Parts: sequence; structure tokens; C-alpha cells
Amino acid sequence: MPYVQQIVAPKRDRDDGPVLLVEDSRTFASILSYRFREEIGRNVCHCASLSALQETLKANRGNFPVAVVDLNLPGSPHGEVLDLVISFGIPVIVFTGSFDMGVRERILDRRVVDYVVKDNERACDMIVDSVRRALANRDIRVLVVHEAGETRTHLAQMLRAQLLNVIEVATGEEGRSLIETNPDIELVVIGKQLPDMDGLQFCRRIRRKHGEDRLRLIGLLPTADRFLSVGFIKAGADDVIYQPLLAEEVQCRVAHAIDTLSQLKRLRIAASSDYLTGLSNRRYFYLVGPDRVEKCLQTGTACSMALVDIDHFRRINETYGNDVGDTVLMGVASCLQQMLAGDDQLIARLGGEEFALLLVGMDGARASIFCEMLRHEMSRLKFTAGDQSVSITVSIGVAEIEGRETFDNYLNAADQFLFMAKQSGRDRVFSDHWMRVIGEATRADGPRRPQPFETGGDVLYLSA
Repeated sequence: MPYVQQIVAPKRDRDDGPVLLVEDSRTFASILSYRFREEIGRNVCHCASLSALQETLKANRGNFPVAVVDLNLPGSPHGEVLDLVISFGIPVIVFTGSFDMGVRERILDRRVVDYVVKDNERACDMIVDSVRRALANRDIRVLVVHEAGETRTHLAQMLRAQLLNVIEVATGEEGRSLIETNPDIELVVIGKQLPDMDGLQFCRRIRRKHGEDRLRLIGLLPTADRFLSVGFIKAGADDVIYQPLLAEEVQCRVAHAIDTLSQLKRLRIAASSDYLTGLSNRRYFYLVGPDRVEKCLQTGTACSMALVDIDHFRRINETYGNDVGDTVLMGVASCLQQMLAGDDQLIARLGGEEFALLLVGMDGARASIFCEMLRHEMSRLKFTAGDQSVSITVSIGVAEIEGRETFDNYLNAADQFLFMAKQSGRDRVFSDHWMRVIGEATRADGPRRPQPFETGGDVLYLSA
């Protein structure tokens, strides 16, 4: 199989820039400028004439991620404004009041991202959706699995005009391998007949391992054969596109597939997230946690479980109200996220004021020290309730994961140490490692009252 090198294009300065809006109608310009800012989070650079546009492009050197261009602009009787914007390499969405087949051909010949006709009650909605999609498409990878030739080249050009990141391969085996090694491929367009297998066989093989919530498949068919269309759908494809290719059909079907996938992602995130803090919820922690632990055990990576509980949280709610309580929960969640940045770490709100941490790469000693640092940071948080300042403390239980047990057992072990921390006065860390250290010190020096970790400058030590 030929090696396919993956090249990631550097992020251009223009990607974070404002949307260029070329529109002489004050009404449309005001509406679109407001909606781009409020709904997409993008500022707008507005030009109402060809001369203003020329000055803007010269001053900004074309550093715009996308432009919305009105064809019928003063000083541009023959659409010169469109050619000017394209000459600066700016992707264009055309917004036009007059439209016929001649205008359509002129627009599509320039490979614009999209076009919207103003004589439409949903025109502004469509423009906003098109701009949002154009900005998002840069991060979406599309795989075209089709034998080399004019059809594949034409299709790839249409997809790239949508600002999609397109990869082309000729065989089903190349396509399958790329999908396995590139989880960021989200859409695959498949030809009917590949050099090493037919498109139906390819669809079936891919669907055995990848569901519709992970990958969308579109069949590219040579004719409008309804039996063939049904065959592709039954094999696992989500949609089909017929030849000869029509730019608008390709754009609409691909956009629909990507929008559906985005909706499924949002639903999956909502189902696995805590509604208040945005952390993973209990369900997700139990779903993902066991696999993370098993991976650590297989690779010999240290791993610990920790439970964090906000001390006297009920008193905060009763004294200051639930709104302040919610603010405290969000503040604790934010602190946890800042201190546990990294893909391997797993943080969840189990419910109420209790949070769970799966600390990958930390044995009992490191996890205990880290949690003491975490306890110290929590004590520095300040919240306001009217004219009062509210501070909090947390109790933390830590248990090192040393062998295969049920996931509940790991949590129960951390919960036992959390209980000990609360019983000993709260605002402290208890762990199996800490108990071993105290036990060794007790045997050496005689009985003494156990003390939690304390912080002295940048040094962590056990108090005597």
C-alpha cells in the first residue's frame, strides 16, 4: 500500500480575522453585522462601495477568513467586486438580489463557497448559516475514495471550494487504512466501483467498526438508479450523490451530512456532561474510567483515584442561597480543570458537591502531594455573596490503583479515605500512602496524633 503523508497546513492569520461584508444596503449590512457578532462571535469589516473595498483590501492585504459579497454594488456593474475579492484569495459567499442562469454560471465558475438570493424570507438566516459553516469547514477532513480521473478531480474541487480539508485515494484498502489511522476523518465519499472492491463492500466493512455518530458515508453513483441507491443505503451509506455532478447538490448533501454529525456530537457531549459545571458526569466517568484504568495496568503506568468534597456545602446553600452554591461549584470545577490540564486526566462531578479525579501517571505519593496542592488552591478561592466574601475548604480521599478490581472498588477505597479526612476535622487529604508514612513514623517515634499534609513555601512536608 502506498504511504500517504499527512500534511497539516499552518493556521493562517486570516482565520481569526473579521468577516468581510461587501453590501450597499444599510438594512442588510446592519442585520448581518449584528448577527455575525452575536451568533458566530465574529467582528465585521463593512464596505458599501467598490472604492471602499479597494482601500480596505489594500490596507488589510486580504486577511479575512471569508467574505459576503453583494454582486450589485455601486461602481461594479458587471460583478467586478467579486473578481477583486477572489483575487486576494478570500473565500466568497455571494449575496445577490438578481439571479438567473447566467448569474449562476458566472458565480460557480469562480468556485465561490455558496450563494444566497436576497428575494427569500430566510435569506439572512441562510447567510449566517453559510458563514458559520465556511468557518467550521476548515477543520473538517473529507476522504474521497474513487478511482483517479475527471470525476474524482471535479468532486474534490467542489469540496475544496467549500473550504473542506480533502484527501483523495483510489482504492478501498487505502481508504480503510486512512480511516483507521485518522480518527478526525468525518465524512467519506465512495465511488460505486473501486479497483480492489465495489463501493457497497467498502461501506459494509467501514460500518462494521464505525457508527453513524462517528463517520458519515455518501455514495457517488454514475446514474440515478434507485435500486443501486437502496443498495448503498442498506450497506451503511447515509446518502448518495448522482452524476453528472451538480455543485448545489454536492454542497447541500455534504453540508447536511456534516450538520447531522455535529448535532450527534453535541447530543453525545450533552449526555456525558454535567449541566452546571461542564465537567464529565457520573455516567461518563463510569463509562470511560474502567478503560483508562485498564490501559494503565497494561502499560504499567501509575494511576490513582481521588474524591474531592466541598466542606459544609449545605451550610453555604442555606446561608447564602443556591445561586452562590452554584457559583462555588463552578469555581471548584474551573480550578480542577486548570490544575489537571491534559487528555489523560479524567475529572467528573459525581453529584452534589462531590468530584472524582482519575489521576493518570500519579502513584499514591505523587497523587497525595498533588491533592494537597489542590486543597491549598481551593482554600484561596474567593466568592462574593452580596457584600460578603465567601471562602471554602475541601476534603480529599486518595487511593492508589495497584491491581485489577472492579471500578467501584477503586472509588470505594477513595471514599473511605475521604470519610477519614472528614472525621479528622475536614480541610485535609487522607490517602493510603499518607497512612503508610504515618504508620512508619508512629512505629519509629511512638504514638502521635495524625496530621495532614501542610504547605510551606514551595516545599510539601508532613507536619510533626
